[in-house]
Amino acid sequence: MSACSWSKKNPMMQQYHDKEWCVPSHDDAYIFEMLTLEGAQAGLSWNTILSKREAYRNAFHDFDISYCLKLTDEELDSIKEQYNVIKNPAKIKSVRSNALAVIKIQEEFGSFSDYLWRYVDFSPIINHWESDQIPAQTVLSEQISKDFKKRGFKFVGPVIIYSFMQSIGLVDDHIRTCPYHSLNR
Repeated sequence: MSACSWSKKNPMMQQYHDKEWCVPSHDDAYIFEMLTLEGAQAGLSWNTILSKREAYRNAFHDFDISYCLKLTDEELDSIKEQYNVIKNPAKIKSVRSNALAVIKIQEEFGSFSDYLWRYVDFSPIINHWESDQIPAQTVLSEQISKDFKKRGFKFVGPVIIYSFMQSIGLVDDHIRTCPYHSLNR
């Protein structure tokens, strides 16, 4: 069996591919973490973001949504200076605005997970790619992106959202020959 080629770049990418990518998650804190990291990635490589992941976890208290919601402008500026995160001020401030949007969704739907998983009828989309022909975005990622933007989320374009969907397992985009594809596990 042949694994997805992108995962072979280095051990960190391999670990992410093998343990997290396209694995269904219903944990709101983890989902919020992945939304934050995917938004931070805009214009950068995923490898860069993974190398800063621990700094993000430390800076945002393991992506505690209530904590992130209460961060002041001064605290967000301090995070930019004190932690090895992406230094883009808009990306850093998006953590707070996205936390607010998540809290509102939790109040409306019971959980962030329930809100997202309803888009796929609570069952992951399992694709059957023969090679790394995976699209950058889909009609569904465009739909979720549009709704996210209406709800006040930042850094949630359709390409970011498609990567986010993969990261939390709404979609399984492992190639068919990958041992981590749903049909091979």
